[in-house]
Formats: sequence, structure tokens, C-alpha cells
Amino acid sequence: MSTQQKIAILGSGNIGLSLAKGLIKAGIYQPEQITLTRRNVKALSTLADNGYNVTSDNSDAVKGADIVVLAVLPQQLNKLLHEIKPAIWEQKHLLISVVSGVTCQDIRQQLGMEVQVVRAMPNTAIAIGQSMTCIATDNASAENISLVKSLFDTVGVSIQINEELMTSATALCACGIAFFLRSIRAASQGGTEIGFHAHDALKMAAQTAKGAADLLLQLSSHPEQEIDKVTSPKGCTIAGLNEMEHNGFSSAMIKGIKVSAEKAGVLYDKEG
Repeated sequence: MSTQQKIAILGSGNIGLSLAKGLIKAGIYQPEQITLTRRNVKALSTLADNGYNVTSDNSDAVKGADIVVLAVLPQQLNKLLHEIKPAIWEQKHLLISVVSGVTCQDIRQQLGMEVQVVRAMPNTAIAIGQSMTCIATDNASAENISLVKSLFDTVGVSIQINEELMTSATALCACGIAFFLRSIRAASQGGTEIGFHAHDALKMAAQTAKGAADLLLQLSSHPEQEIDKVTSPKGCTIAGLNEMEHNGFSSAMIKGIKVSAEKAGVLYDKEG
């Protein structure tokens, strides 16, 4: 699949650059169809050499685009929207926001126009094409929702959810990747305590975590089903699991996700 549409990614940090590279790798876009913006354009020099359009002028990037990806921090968004407002044409542009805690309505209110907006919340595994991306909208057409999903499917897996769940998705998927990484780190530290060199313990823990995730995804299984297969009466697995639970393993994860969701909901200041 390829497209003749042009895309501008405003705020080309890790998420924006990974999306751009994923679109090229999938053959959906050519580099010359993508414009990347960043205040420090020199940081994009390698991409410019590879055929991408690069600029520090967000408004100019929007003028030449059909799809505009908003990929800045929440505290930078209002300034960006004010900058690009004169260049937005609601009959032409589709806005995709990957900004945490900002609703589609927030964006339209800042712009003062009824442009179509789709929110997307990827995670940092987008860099290796393994993101879990949640997508939501309150006014985009079915065609544009399908378009956005196809874009993010090039860098992982995407699902459409209700917009009121996007803050929760931020906690579970975007923040969540750090929670699982911390779990792997803890497992590797445990491995070091029982005799493995640190680099071996980390490799073993990471591959074990990957295998556990693949069991669920490939077999459409439930964690407890797979746990039952490896726990035997009076065995070492159930002993370890019970010790972890007695020390609050599951409750700590659940509480952490809830706190992250609460924090994600207040990152954006509409008046800022």
C-alpha cells in the first residue's frame, strides 16, 4: 500500500521519528512525502540526507501536508497550535495527536475550528516496530480512523478505544512499558543474587519475559492458564509466586498503573 498524501510530523523526537521510519519501511510513504520539524534542525541532518524534508517552521510544514502529527510535550502544545492555526484548513487537514492527556475537543477549542482530530498513544517500542498503540476520536470519519490505524500498524499493533479511556491507555501501554522493564530488571537482579553474571541474568530475564508475552499473544491464552502449567504441588514456582504476592507484587503493579493514570490526566493545562 502506498499513498500520495503528505505528512508533517511536528516535534520529531523518539515517537515522531520512529513513526516516520516505520512508514518508510512499510512502503506506505517515500521520504520526500514526510516533513519533520524540530527547533534544532541540525539534529535532523542525517534524515535530510536520506530525503526527508526538515524544517524548524511548523506552519510551513503544515501548509504542505495533508496529515499533521502533533508530537510535542503537553506543556508545548498550546504554543504549537497557536503557531500553526493560520495554516490549518479544516476541509483538508487530518490532525493526529500523540500528546498525553489532551482531548480532541481541547485541540479544536485551541484552534477554533472543527478540524478532524484522532488521538494516538503509542509507546517507546515503536522504535523497533513493536508498539501497542491505542487510537480514539470524537469526530473523525471512518475512513480517517482506518487511515490512522494503518499508519500505526506499520510500527506495531493498534486498537481503537473510546476516547475517555485514552488516559488509562497512557498508563497501561505508554507508562506500562517502563513497568514491565522494571520487572525484568528486578528479575535480572534476582538472577545475579543466585549466581549469574549481570549481563547473562539480564538476557535470560528479558528472553523469559518475551516468551511469556508471546505465549499469551500467540496462543490467545490467559496468564493463569500458563502459570498453572509451570506450578506443581509443593514446587519451587508456587513458592516463589507466593513469596512475591505476600510482598505485594500484584498490588504494587495495580497501584502504580492507577497512579500513573491519575497523573496523566492532569499533565495538560488548557490555559497554559
